Amino acid sequence: MKEITVDEVRVATGARIVGEGTGKISSVVTDSRKAGNGSLFVAIKGERVDGHDYISDVFKNGAAAVLCDHVPEGVTGPCLVVGDTIKALQDLARWYRTTLDIKIVGITGSVGKTSTKEMVASVLGAAFNVHKTLGNFNNEIGLPLTVLDIDADCEIAVLEMGISDFGEMRLLASIAVPDVCVITNIGQSHLENLGTRDGILKAKTEMFEFRNPEGPIFLNGDDDKLITVKDVAGTIPKFYGFNGSNYAHVKNVVSRGLKGTDMTVVLGNREFDAGISMIGNHNVANACVAAAIGEYFGMSTDAIVKGLKDAATIAGRSNLIALKNGFLIDDCYNAAPTSMRAAIDTLCLGEGKRVAILGDMFELGSDEAAMHREIGEYAASKPVDTIVCVGDLSHNTYEGALTGNCGDVRYFKTLDEVLESIDDIVRDAGVILVKASNGMHFSKITEKITLIMSKEENGNVAGHF
Repeated sequence: MKEITVDEVRVATGARIVGEGTGKISSVVTDSRKAGNGSLFVAIKGERVDGHDYISDVFKNGAAAVLCDHVPEGVTGPCLVVGDTIKALQDLARWYRTTLDIKIVGITGSVGKTSTKEMVASVLGAAFNVHKTLGNFNNEIGLPLTVLDIDADCEIAVLEMGISDFGEMRLLASIAVPDVCVITNIGQSHLENLGTRDGILKAKTEMFEFRNPEGPIFLNGDDDKLITVKDVAGTIPKFYGFNGSNYAHVKNVVSRGLKGTDMTVVLGNREFDAGISMIGNHNVANACVAAAIGEYFGMSTDAIVKGLKDAATIAGRSNLIALKNGFLIDDCYNAAPTSMRAAIDTLCLGEGKRVAILGDMFELGSDEAAMHREIGEYAASKPVDTIVCVGDLSHNTYEGALTGNCGDVRYFKTLDEVLESIDDIVRDAGVILVKASNGMHFSKITEKITLIMSKEENGNVAGHF
């Protein structure tokens, strides 16, 4: 981040300073283990840990100041005292955004936010100094931290914005103030809070309330809800996807299986050949919007093509890992019906014995049982050799899978049970999909599979064929 002063933090947050506070701040952290010289530590009360318990430690490690709701006994360092530290963090990020002379691309959607963010950042990174959301820092705490991490030499920031209820996007957008808005799709995630897909559309489009009115809006034109957005305060959205009527679309698509896809990208009257190594048709759509954003920022065709080619995903999101005799598709960070189907389709691009290990999808609302059953039916309708269903909700997936033609359908109630049987499940597999909501902790499955089946030089192979 750009260096700021303790007094600037005081003004931005409305804090009361206790102790001497004249130092410079060069980073903002909520994890006490990351606090060091020049850090502002934000003490947050969590479900299990209270950051206020670590204030003495962060001062010993050189922190410049602490943002807290009270000063613990014995603490003598500069403390900025506020009523709500999370709100103060957001206020600080909102102020810091006003000091940045950069463009911000805001990306949201029910699924595909992270892969789209990675694709867009890769394309823009071929011509600009780009900052992007790291990991899952896309919520009411993560987004402010991401904004506060932007350096002075950044030219464009690509920010992922995730929500689960009404009003949350309005909060995030008021901090990010995006110059370019992207919505990937309107699926079925968080129906527990948002009720219907129309509710999801309403919540996601709250982003428009704080956008730069002179910037473009890019929407997935293959989504039945997003195509209903015709005009946003005088801005006509640009649509992207497979449909030839979209402004940004593709033709001459040639799959290279798990090695990626070649295609011709069409942007209005402009077209060029390109290829991606990120797997799955959903990433072909991501390539469309990334190319369109690159065009908006004046990038050359060569630079856009390079950015598309270099794009790679991250752990837990369609992450392709080389095994001793095949591949593992690590897609265990999150799950919803739309992304489940896309992941199963991606599994079918692989060769050899195909194994799908599927877990519970959370926050789907009252129709969750039917949605899980439909995923089982979908998997069993595809050329999948083994379908493994794990978790309470996934018993419905198991029942759905039994209605199809798959000859090997298994059910495990708990993660521990499937871990005990994983050697037998993946024996002779050519490609394995691991997919569930993050709360299922399926990363333990990917870790065990990687341990027992990987090459010594195992790693993320996306982009290295």
